[in-house]
Amino acid sequence: MRFGVLPTDFDPLSYVRAGSGQFEGVFYFSSPDGLAAGGLGVAAKATASGVDRFARVRSIVDEWSIPEAFRVFTGFSFAPDGPTSEPWASFGSADAVLPIATVVRRGDERRLLLSVPPDVDASELMARIGTMRTPPDPPYPNLGDHTLESCPPVSEWTEAVSDAIQAIHDGSLRKVVLARSVVVRSDAAPDGFDLVSHLERSYRQCFGFGWRVDGATFVGASPELLVRLDERSLTSNPLAGSAPRGEGEAEDRLLAEELMRSQKDRIEHRYVVEDVAARLEPLAETLNVPDHPSLRRMATVQHLSTQISGTTRTGTHILDLVDALHPTPAVGGTSRAAAQAFINAAEGFDRGWYSGGVGWIDGRGDGEFAISLRCGLLEGARAHVFAGAGIVEDSRPERELNETRLKLRPMLELLAAT
Repeated sequence: MRFGVLPTDFDPLSYVRAGSGQFEGVFYFSSPDGLAAGGLGVAAKATASGVDRFARVRSIVDEWSIPEAFRVFTGFSFAPDGPTSEPWASFGSADAVLPIATVVRRGDERRLLLSVPPDVDASELMARIGTMRTPPDPPYPNLGDHTLESCPPVSEWTEAVSDAIQAIHDGSLRKVVLARSVVVRSDAAPDGFDLVSHLERSYRQCFGFGWRVDGATFVGASPELLVRLDERSLTSNPLAGSAPRGEGEAEDRLLAEELMRSQKDRIEHRYVVEDVAARLEPLAETLNVPDHPSLRRMATVQHLSTQISGTTRTGTHILDLVDALHPTPAVGGTSRAAAQAFINAAEGFDRGWYSGGVGWIDGRGDGEFAISLRCGLLEGARAHVFAGAGIVEDSRPERELNETRLKLRPMLELLAAT
């Protein structure tokens, strides 16, 4: 493998939009703090499944011996045995890709990182990149007529919520997150990275991502940081407990105050924070866990939020932290085993990478991962979008259904605009 670094005028998202038709494999990830990376082509790939998938991916990536500043895009499914249904056929349980050509933006600096395998002609590669031009901003999607199908049907999903509440009352669960999917069929196929561009403009506080392989594209704008590692400094930001945004300032403030006072939402949030802190503690040298949540406002929904920070023990890799944390009770439940068993029996569809994670690893073993939420899988003119709600003792089925509708809005507003 030959490595090189060059200056560039490309912004990462414009870069992948410009080159997505010329390379097999397109990858993008951005953070609310402005750090972004976009990669084209596949110089090397690691994939693994099973309960040891993160350790196996780390072992393979370590063998690549990439320079510290380079990025390996990494994504994984909710379940350790990986996606099992046809729409997810091109996505593994845990995949890590070193692109051939990656643009990274940090502050005002933009760099082109080249990872050229022996079988790739470097001069031809540079000529191809040299023909790329920054595309104009994408128009708002106009996908023609469309149909929507809820999976499972709404009545079955709310019945599953009632069953979950009963299981919690019976003592077999404390919390479980139940997800549902909406399938959108349109006359025209959207471009996934054009959708990412729209999502980033509308949801600037979120992590934007796109992952295209074999014609299928997984895209989203997630509000939730699973974990970040930067020179032994770790951060995790669990979100749990949600309320809609108000129509005006007064209503918005009232809804926020009700959320902060809600016993149901405070209990749901506490379960997540306690679990995340307990799982980080063996890997941490120091750990700071605030006593009370704060409020995190997004465009359509507001959440209870707790930012956990600390320092890791020497030698800790970002995938060690991912392995310890996933799945948090924000996407699974507690206890883990009981919640997973309930999800498997109740949901009736394959989550795939929804509620898994997407992010990057660098050559130092640092990195950043968002939980893959507010997302969809695109395959031609068909799209699968996902949302879930945390069910606890005081949950009510209709309220939880409305919460999923709020969380589906970012994707449905683009895919099903009328």
